[in-house]
Amino acid sequence: MRENTARLQLVLAMAVFGTLGLFVRQIDLSSAALALCRALMAAVLLGALFLLRREKISKEIRAALPQLLLSGAAMGVNWILLFEAYRYTTISLATLSYYFAPALVMIACPLLFREKLTGRQLVCFLCSTAGLVLVIGAGDGAGSAPLRGMLLGLSAAVFYAAVILLNKSVPEAAGLQRTFVQFLAAAAVLAPYVALTGGLSLGGLSRAGWACLLAVGFVHTFGAYCLYFSALRRLRGQETAVLSYLDPAVAVFLSAAVLGERTAPLQLFGGVLIVAFAMWNEWSAARQNS
Repeated sequence: MRENTARLQLVLAMAVFGTLGLFVRQIDLSSAALALCRALMAAVLLGALFLLRREKISKEIRAALPQLLLSGAAMGVNWILLFEAYRYTTISLATLSYYFAPALVMIACPLLFREKLTGRQLVCFLCSTAGLVLVIGAGDGAGSAPLRGMLLGLSAAVFYAAVILLNKSVPEAAGLQRTFVQFLAAAAVLAPYVALTGGLSLGGLSRAGWACLLAVGFVHTFGAYCLYFSALRRLRGQETAVLSYLDPAVAVFLSAAVLGERTAPLQLFGGVLIVAFAMWNEWSAARQNS
């Protein structure tokens, strides 16, 4: 019964993550200001949750503060780039470009941590790269500047990969505490940048904009992360690896069904290559470790 509940929690979290682009499109703020609001709202709610639980930051988290502060800064930049990608191309193409991050992690680990690059990982990396070439190069895409949007999505993937790599030495058991510190670090990095580039300008938001902003902070960030880390404690690695890729699937579906955004068949096939081979690699690795 607990596994079924955890499975549902992870599915809900991934589905919520997949709707992020739809809400971001409705918020009339700069990408940096939106990223700052997201980090602050989620950090405040997580801090309140820890106070209610009388939960203290663990020794493991305090020992890993340098990595967490760096990864939090990378997370903030990652959000800015992803939100910018949504502005210039379709949600599906931005998301598919963004999901090249696992392939970057796959190829970086042997270089940074002296891990052995297996034949399976090499095949996955090459096929994911071929998929990325198709996503970026096949068809003109849609949006005001589709190539720029996809390159921004790929840049966001680089910083997301940096977050994953920096977190490799941080205990998984302290997932919410780790994320809390990262949110604070992201806010600390983003706040001066936003102040120097025009400020928040929240007064210009419409009611719909405010509703979407609150949803991004409270639902897509605080709520989805709580569901995600709660589910991780009860699910096997293989299930987590497979179900995590509901995020891009939902994003691509909603991009077409709700917004009517079109994706060229070859670009869609490239996206399938990126997601399928990343999923295969993670599922295989999780199976070996379980």
